Amino acid sequence: MHYVVVGAGPTGVIAAETLRKTDPSSQITLIGDEPEPPYSRMAIPYYLVEKVGEPGTYLRKDDAHYPAQRIELRHDRVERIDTAARQLTLHSGDPVQYDELLIATGARPIRPPIPGVDAPGVHTCWTLDDARHILELARPGAKVLLLGAGFIGCIILEALALRGVDLTVVEMGDRMVPRMMDPVAGNLLKRWCQEKGVNVHTSTSVTAIEHQAALPSAQGSGGGVWAFFSRLTGKAREPEAGAAPSHPLRVSLSNGSQLDADLVISAAGVKSNLELTAGTGVRTDAGILVDEYFRTNVPHIYAAGDVAQGRDFSTGEYQVHAIQPTASEHGRIAALNMCGHATPYLGSLNMNVLDTLGLISSSFGLWMGVDGGDHAELIDPENFRYLSLQFKGDVLVGAQSLGLTQHVGVLRGLIQGQTPLGEWKEKLVRDPTRIMEAYLQRQLAYQ
Repeated sequence: MHYVVVGAGPTGVIAAETLRKTDPSSQITLIGDEPEPPYSRMAIPYYLVEKVGEPGTYLRKDDAHYPAQRIELRHDRVERIDTAARQLTLHSGDPVQYDELLIATGARPIRPPIPGVDAPGVHTCWTLDDARHILELARPGAKVLLLGAGFIGCIILEALALRGVDLTVVEMGDRMVPRMMDPVAGNLLKRWCQEKGVNVHTSTSVTAIEHQAALPSAQGSGGGVWAFFSRLTGKAREPEAGAAPSHPLRVSLSNGSQLDADLVISAAGVKSNLELTAGTGVRTDAGILVDEYFRTNVPHIYAAGDVAQGRDFSTGEYQVHAIQPTASEHGRIAALNMCGHATPYLGSLNMNVLDTLGLISSSFGLWMGVDGGDHAELIDPENFRYLSLQFKGDVLVGAQSLGLTQHVGVLRGLIQGQTPLGEWKEKLVRDPTRIMEAYLQRQLAYQ
């Protein structure tokens, strides 16, 4: 049996390792289109703040890991899938036959339709190669504009702030992380960041990015003179004709302001990499459509991770949940099913935990509530504390917290356990801080 896994992120690596453990005699090929060993994108912020070097981002630190597991790791790009012949065509020209195929090609950043978004100095922060470019430009004091304050954007925000850059964040939504937090929590997070020295614009978009080239008669060395003049006199001086601009980028915002920047980072969301399904008959929507066993509609082809539209635990619907814990679990269960061990997937819980400059925020399940449901709130804006509980009947179905880390595990446990709270539901409506008591009492009641 030859298993082929396309995509060498966490989903693909865990799938390949699970295949080896489950089917020891099989042939396994793992194909990734980046030149580095398989790595975690979630480790890139640690690389940006120099807590780890590039090897610290690798999913498996031992160079001999894949050979020892008898997993053939190939650095190449799959150009097409021939489903009739069960064959892949690689960019190198090599054909690869498969018996069972897992598509785990993940997602990629969305490039917003902004004039100048492809200018030099504008980058995404998705790959190690992106991170190398950012390290060159995001020096202490550099003017950096971050486009997007969603989950990924806020992770990048912290790394940039820790590098000591002059940081401005622009978010189209009316609050930070609008797909994770309600207006109360999202705007508390905004105020927290502003008090930490980060400029945050919400309900604002970038309308254009202009590369400020040197004027025609540039002679080169005027920058140091302007800086000396400013320090000596305390006044800014306009650059002489022909000198290079002090900041190469000018960013126009929808509120009418213009900002100079040395670096612009686009973190405007991601979308699934579906190109490989072209001509295969594999059904897609926002992601590749799979059943509870991660099978596509085409025999012998499975999909998992950020590219797959898998089951949502709370709603039962099929959605793309582009977070690493979900991707990892997808890979493990898909591999079991590829080996013939029927293992249905119960669904991923919508779950995000974020550390933004020392303020921990989290959201779980149906954090925005349900029609006809009840809710409870604790709001302490002076201390950046917030807790929101959402109920359907007497069952906790969603929650958000800000600055209250002790409740994170309990919230997840109650939501995933779909635990009837009984009389404790009304106690929590009156005082949501008693969530730990409720959890312990309901656990005792069901023992």
